[in-house]
Amino acid sequence: MAITAKVDGMDEISEMLTKLEEEGPKAAAAGLYEGAGIMASGIEAAVDTINTAPFKYAAYITRLPSPEEVDAIRGAIGIAKFDKNGTEVQTSIGFSNAGYADVAGRTKPIALIANSINSGTSFMHKQPFFRKGVSKAKQKAEAAIIKAIEDRLDEKNLK
Repeated sequence: MAITAKVDGMDEISEMLTKLEEEGPKAAAAGLYEGAGIMASGIEAAVDTINTAPFKYAAYITRLPSPEEVDAIRGAIGIAKFDKNGTEVQTSIGFSNAGYADVAGRTKPIALIANSINSGTSFMHKQPFFRKGVSKAKQKAEAAIIKAIEDRLDEKNLK
């Protein structure tokens, strides 16, 4: 026994899915842009919590970072160019291409200074400011990403 069924609205659903395929990566990139900005701001705020002491060369003792070292990493955080790979959009936030700074008469990479403060060294106390900044900004960044994506899809009538 053969059964036939008639379905209305399949053209609209097909059109909506086509639009979603086109707008999905754009919406994800817009959301990631908002979230990355909030995350970078959170890490930047965590830089201000770093304990400092005047610079001195440490011999057989550990020291706190100097105000000059903290000033070198302040404002140096960056957001990498977005990597769009099919349906995925990714970026990274950090100090990797921040450049160089003069500290105590020596030119040092800003990424090295940031990593030394964050992870500690044989001569510097560990102060994990990066993780603290990420932890504090994570929920706010996730909410901003979701809101930006939903707003973009609502704008295109795809939600």
